Amino acid sequence: MANLRLPWWMKLDWRRVKILYVLCAIEFPFTVAALALFGIADPNTYRTALWTEGSKHGWNSDPIEILYSYANYRPAKVPAPWAQFITDFNVVICVLSMFMMLAKSVMYIIRVFPPFFSTIIHAILAVLYAYSISQQAGPDYLDPEHPSKYPWYLTRSCGAPVEPRLQGYCKQAKSAFAVTICLCALFFVHFVVALVHAIPTRSQKQAVKEEMEEKEAAANEKKNYWMELDRMSQAPNSPMFPPMTPRTVAFNTLDGTMSQKRQTNRDLPLRHHIAMGEETFQGKGDRFA
Repeated sequence: MANLRLPWWMKLDWRRVKILYVLCAIEFPFTVAALALFGIADPNTYRTALWTEGSKHGWNSDPIEILYSYANYRPAKVPAPWAQFITDFNVVICVLSMFMMLAKSVMYIIRVFPPFFSTIIHAILAVLYAYSISQQAGPDYLDPEHPSKYPWYLTRSCGAPVEPRLQGYCKQAKSAFAVTICLCALFFVHFVVALVHAIPTRSQKQAVKEEMEEKEAAANEKKNYWMELDRMSQAPNSPMFPPMTPRTVAFNTLDGTMSQKRQTNRDLPLRHHIAMGEETFQGKGDRFA
């Protein structure tokens, strides 16, 4: 199997491997916690209940406003914190981050995860979690009389006057938001560390330059060798023999070269051998006696 020629930016190795293991060890419990919290919240365990609870106290709009808008043929959009989309989105990114954490942990160990790829992957994950934060903490301006810049469970206590049966769900929503912030910050740290390692140092640049010069010298040496070989084969007094091919045999046969060789072979006298008895071959034109 031919050796794969990888670009130089894929050959850069991690200069501090221990920090990667530390980041993965910190990422694991947060990823598991996020997957559990958003899994419990899916599909609508407490989202609408918290929305309704906030409307009772005048902290945000009422879910019935959506029905009134539809009944009166007015366009209405569910506020981001109370929409089904953000719940599904959080579950998807948690599953994705869990898969990437397991995959990159193995790739870190076997050294097949260069900093360049790590930079791209963690930048994407950081952006996804940042978007999730913006949606979870989005405003609710559906009801002009009760506007809400942030969901009430992020700015208020989960105790009284909240109903006791919803206090646990309130704490879960707060915990999910906090875990999302932690994962976003952690992936940003991953991105920064990978970016630092993706930028080659002076010694790495010198090593890459020397490697490229060696490859160029080897290519020039090989090119000169074949040029010299071709020049020697085309010289008039070259000791090298042209290669014998079926076409060469065919042309030699057509121009009589092979016939002359056969005639020359017949003109050579045969040696006398005791197994031939008394019959001898005297020379050109003679017959056996």
